[in-house]
Amino acid sequence: MGGRPDEVHAPEDWLTDVERARAARFAFEPDRRSFTAAHLLVRLCAAAVLDTDPAELTLLQHCDVHGPGHGRPYIEQAPSLGVSLSHTRGYVCAAAGAGRVGIDAERVPPGPFDRLLAGRALTEQELSVVTTNEELIRHWTRKEALIKRGELTIDGLRGADADPAGRHLLEWTAEGDIVVAVITDAPAEHIPISG
Repeated sequence: MGGRPDEVHAPEDWLTDVERARAARFAFEPDRRSFTAAHLLVRLCAAAVLDTDPAELTLLQHCDVHGPGHGRPYIEQAPSLGVSLSHTRGYVCAAAGAGRVGIDAERVPPGPFDRLLAGRALTEQELSVVTTNEELIRHWTRKEALIKRGELTIDGLRGADADPAGRHLLEWTAEGDIVVAVITDAPAEHIPISG
């Protein structure tokens, strides 16, 4: 699912104390709203897959380095369900399904080709064919989705191809400048939040 934060109709009391604390640390209200909406939306996605009440689902994250609230998310009541979420100012998306799931949304930067980002994110082969910021962000979102699936690290971006061979890829563009990539083990479909 993907859409604007104001399209996510779910109460903030579904959030854990850790999620509320993280949301409160955002300096800008639009970023806080996007973070909150994405965390609520992933519960709605998981509930749809599980055919249950989203209010009964607890989203957890834990990272050995950064502690609670960081790391790959999971639903406490269904830890084997794959879930993923992403947000950028003014847009949120989430996915849930069997197996591993990764989703990422990024805005395409305006202006000339971002060679600095391309040099950090693309393989030599990709650098030889990617020439626009939209193509660059399309590759970036695919790689971020692979990171969220646990198949790639940020340090490995330059050595990994953005082709999700052997997995299911779903991509779309939102609001004209946002690229979204979802990589799943099973076929997925894009459902607008308002739909």
